[in-house]
Amino acid sequence: MRESTLQDSRPHRMNPPGDDFRSPDTLTPAALGDHLAHLVWENFTDFIASDDAEIPVEDLGVPTNDGLPSPRTVEEALIFLMWAHTRGAQLAFVGRAPDDLLREALDVLHNAIFEDLAEHGTPRSYLPLFEQHVAARYAEYHQAAEASDEQLGRAVASHLTGESPEGMELPAGLAERARAAASPLRDFLEEIELVEA
Repeated sequence: MRESTLQDSRPHRMNPPGDDFRSPDTLTPAALGDHLAHLVWENFTDFIASDDAEIPVEDLGVPTNDGLPSPRTVEEALIFLMWAHTRGAQLAFVGRAPDDLLREALDVLHNAIFEDLAEHGTPRSYLPLFEQHVAARYAEYHQAAEASDEQLGRAVASHLTGESPEGMELPAGLAERARAAASPLRDFLEEIELVEA
C-alpha cells in the first residue's frame, strides 16, 4: 500500500555509488517510520495471501470465505506484524539512538498505518478503538516474547484463531514468522544511524 521512502526526498545520507547496493548510513525518524510501514504492508500481504503464504490462512484454523480469513483475523494479523516490526526497530536501536528519535519513528510508522487504513475504507471513528487493541496486544506480545518464543507463538495464535491453540505447530510457525520479520530488520537497522531531520 505504501511506497518505500528510502528513495524519497527526505534527508538521509547514502553511501557513495558502487557496483553493489548498500543501505543508507543514516535515516531520519520520518524516513524510518515510512519505510517500516511499507515493510509491514508487504509482510501483511504475504501473510494473508493464501497461495504463497509461509503459513497459509487455512492452516490458522479459522473459517475462510474464498480463501480470505475473517475481518477479526485480518486485523489481528496486521497488529502482530506491526508489533514484530516495532520490536525489530526497538532491538536495533536500543542503547544507540536517542529514545525521542526512535519514539518519533515509531509514531510515524503507526500514524502511517492508521492513515492507510482510513484511506482504504476503515471508518476514522474506529481508529481509536483499533489503537487500543494495538496497545493491548503490544503489551501482551512483549511480555510473552520476554518469556519465550513458545509463549509468544501461543499468544499470537490465540488471537488469530480466537481460541487457545492445540499443539505447537501453529505457535511455533508464528514465533518463526516474528523472528523472520524482526531479525533481518534488526540486522539491517544496526548498520544505520538514526538522525534528526
